[in-house]
Amino acid sequence: MSAIKAEDILKILPHRYPMLLVDKVLDYRPNDYIVGYKNVTFNEPFFEGHFPGHPVMPGVLELEALAQLAGILLNHSESRQGQIAYFISVDNARFRRLVCPGDQLRMEIKVLKIRLGMYKVHGVATVDGEVACEADLMFANKPED
Repeated sequence: MSAIKAEDILKILPHRYPMLLVDKVLDYRPNDYIVGYKNVTFNEPFFEGHFPGHPVMPGVLELEALAQLAGILLNHSESRQGQIAYFISVDNARFRRLVCPGDQLRMEIKVLKIRLGMYKVHGVATVDGEVACEADLMFANKPED
């Protein structure tokens, strides 16, 4: 498929600043994969306290960025419009590189399994081709209230 623009991401995800952690979607194929970016800047609110004088993106927010990208893929389907993919578990999380201001986090999600409204995906986030974080994530789709 093709890219998803920033304004369209806002139509798919319920997240807003400061919790929106996907800036751009480059490519996707429904029920298969998605590739997107998070541009990490000095202006991120979490850098104020993590860590003063040595800013590092918290690993939990790297996982959240991967989960949001997966949410775009899982929610961007005619059969699931009006639903939200809720993040329900994480397995095999590994953090291999620090993510700092000025980095561009390139994220890839691959769907591993879809069954009974549950989705298992594998996510990898890289900076300059080097793995920063990877994990297996699970989601359940629920209709919006």
